Amino acid sequence: LCSSIGKTKRRLVKVSVCATLIKAYYVYEPIPDRIEERWKLMLTNSFFRTLSHLADLCESAGLKDYMDVMYVITLLEKIVPVSDEHVKVTEEKFDGVEVVLYQPKRQGGDAGLRRAVIYLHGGGWCLGSSRMSPYDLLARKIVTELDAVVLSVEYRLAPAHHFPVPYEDVHRVVKYFLQKGVLAQYSVDPGRVAVSGDSAGGNLAAAVSQQVQNDQSTNTYTNTILMTLQKESGQQIKLRAQALLYPVLQALDLKTPSYQQNKDMPILPRTLMVRFWSEYFTSNKALFRAMMANSHNSPESSRLLKFVNWSAFLPEAYHKEYNYSAPAVAQGTEGEAAGTDGPSQSFADPRASPLLVPDADLHSLPKAYILTCEYDVLRDDGIMYATRLRAAGVEVTHQHYDTGFHGALMFTVWPTDFLIARRMTDNYVKWLKDNL
Repeated sequence: LCSSIGKTKRRLVKVSVCATLIKAYYVYEPIPDRIEERWKLMLTNSFFRTLSHLADLCESAGLKDYMDVMYVITLLEKIVPVSDEHVKVTEEKFDGVEVVLYQPKRQGGDAGLRRAVIYLHGGGWCLGSSRMSPYDLLARKIVTELDAVVLSVEYRLAPAHHFPVPYEDVHRVVKYFLQKGVLAQYSVDPGRVAVSGDSAGGNLAAAVSQQVQNDQSTNTYTNTILMTLQKESGQQIKLRAQALLYPVLQALDLKTPSYQQNKDMPILPRTLMVRFWSEYFTSNKALFRAMMANSHNSPESSRLLKFVNWSAFLPEAYHKEYNYSAPAVAQGTEGEAAGTDGPSQSFADPRASPLLVPDADLHSLPKAYILTCEYDVLRDDGIMYATRLRAAGVEVTHQHYDTGFHGALMFTVWPTDFLIARRMTDNYVKWLKDNL
């Protein structure tokens, strides 16, 4: 009997050791030593990787779309935003688009007017919600520290709603909010309104800043609104600032140095970012394959590659290990087979790729805060935009985190709270306080 028990114990120990080794192998992944709290990031990312593998399996088996499974990330963090002793929270509809509105309960400052931040959540245009816990906490922090109104936009998501629907939702909200009567209703100073967002939200924030601020003659509806406001108030209502947090800004070249260097980094590997881009434009899986090969450009979109030529816009330090090579161009039936014949027009649209705006159209943009992370596939998008904005005469604060990774700002809730996330949040809010 004792011998039998001993054998059973040894078997259990072996099974336990094997299970531990398998788990350790799955959790462990090479992460640069410079990144703080590496093991916490490994553990956090093991959940994302597991979910991604499950999503791939479900899609391959025809059970569920990949993004439908990945939406679990959003559901796990989703809450019902409620008022507290300092912040009044309401859910509204601005021009038909859902928004979560955060307002200070205390009386305003000079003349009772406050600053306002229009915030656009991230998630690759396919995931995320203004009602997620990290965004709720960030909005409350901005409200209490800046005595500001925060408008968090619940824009519609791909793949159910492809480009340009998410952008159009955001654009409608911004136009609606910038009306004199609406600003007065919420006691907002017309000269102190900013738009901000992280990741895909940073993309939307940059795009809508361009649309609202530049020559209004290109947009009849917006021009009519602003001319009316100018007549009523004596001045046009414009955005005071744009704050872009590790933004995604172009779809033409998906092999910049940061896409190559960080292709397997946690949270946002290159494969996932490419999938986000392809799902934003179309449900045709051929486009994903073409984008993975960086051979998705059409002759039309390829003419704009000069605006994302990283060899001209990135610091010399990022040139050392990579040689610039212009992305391949899909021709004729090759483009049709790759699924780029339709979406190629979207690649060239600055509402999808704000980096494609000509230099002459950048100079009138509001002052900018651009946050980038070293270990992020989107790093170079932000750096290139900061370089081009500065060259156009725009006031830019570029804050680069040498130990940062994509999405870090959102990891502020236990047990996935990171020290770097708190530093990022504090610096971001301080910039808003000083510049808005």
